[in-house]
Amino acid sequence: MADELLVVRCQLGEREAFAELIRAWHPAIERYVGRMLTGPDDDVVQEVWLAVFKGLPRLRQPGRFAPWLFTIARRAVMNRLRDVYARPEPEAVDDVPGADEAEAVVDRETLGGALAALPAREREVLLLFYLEDLPLDVCAQICAVPVGTIKSRLNRARKLLRRELARKGYEA
Repeated sequence: MADELLVVRCQLGEREAFAELIRAWHPAIERYVGRMLTGPDDDVVQEVWLAVFKGLPRLRQPGRFAPWLFTIARRAVMNRLRDVYARPEPEAVDDVPGADEAEAVVDRETLGGALAALPAREREVLLLFYLEDLPLDVCAQICAVPVGTIKSRLNRARKLLRRELARKGYEA
């Protein structure tokens, strides 16, 4: 309900309401973009907020703000991925963490690397469902596919992630 009220205030022209909306949602958008692109990308995050600013007056259902926002973020990420895939792939650099780093950091890097190795569609549903804690129907709206497709992508993504983690030598 708080987001809905903020959206209505934004649509009425309150600048502070838009600042509040950004403060509330910026970390989630930054996290989503960073994980989908396997690294932070301030340009894409900025594109998302610019699109939100331009499109907010036309949002007819303020209560549907979260799916609408993530749909915009998804579109910006997919545009960037298209650009990246069109360029030749640079040679991989092997970053070996130091022995004194905490085990949790290594586990986080292992998980991040395994997520990065997944196809974009599977990585996306894992991020939206598990890390952004969005329900299946909202994930389906964002990805513009039926809920059943999201369920099957989640199932496939879990298997691929498990296989990738095992390949990297991670044992649960």
